[in-house]
Amino acid sequence: MTTLLLVRHGLTAMTGPVLAGWTPDVHLDERGLEQARAVAGRLAPLELDAIVSSPLERCQETAAAIAGGRPVSVQTDDRFGECGYGEWTGRPLKELAKEPLWQVVQAHPSAAVFPGGEALADVQSRAVRAVREWNERLGEKATYLVCSHGDVIKAIVADALGLHLDQFQRIAADPASVTVIRYTPLRPFLLRSNDVGGDVANLVPPAGVPEQEDGGETTTVSDAAVGGGSGTT
Repeated sequence: MTTLLLVRHGLTAMTGPVLAGWTPDVHLDERGLEQARAVAGRLAPLELDAIVSSPLERCQETAAAIAGGRPVSVQTDDRFGECGYGEWTGRPLKELAKEPLWQVVQAHPSAAVFPGGEALADVQSRAVRAVREWNERLGEKATYLVCSHGDVIKAIVADALGLHLDQFQRIAADPASVTVIRYTPLRPFLLRSNDVGGDVANLVPPAGVPEQEDGGETTTVSDAAVGGGSGTT
């Protein structure tokens, strides 16, 4: 089983009021830098086999904070880059909310194609393909981190949950939040979503072989708990 930590970048001056997209030279502001340091501290107990980042500065800076003091360096994968918003890039969200396409993005994102930019379905396709390739490359015992953007993270989570892309707006990914997916041979498990606080002790992969005897029955790491289970401890 492979454990993937998805971290959204910290705050920038544009986060919230403006759709930054691929605008160059958008860096973490003081709030974002503090968030990056805080999430790095929270994740310190976890050994990471790789740290991968979107090429955009705000993600690179967040990932660099997490990589500080670790024996791994930040690797860049363009497939985790922000959605290409095309002509919407750099425009205020209040202004964009008046566009007819806004309602499509909200209610039927699978049909949304940004003028001069990407389709949200294509964003999901490239991001999920990247996750699968990194899972294969790093192996079933790996724990690794990807620093990316809100819509990209939401699209990956929707895929892991088996949700149609039209449901991905029900998922939240706040700045500097941690979302965790554990991929097993049978299915992914969403361990955390939009987590902005707390320790990470339960994210340490359990020791043992893929199959374990439980009350005389054989279970696997792909089996979901029935009745809720007793947790990971």
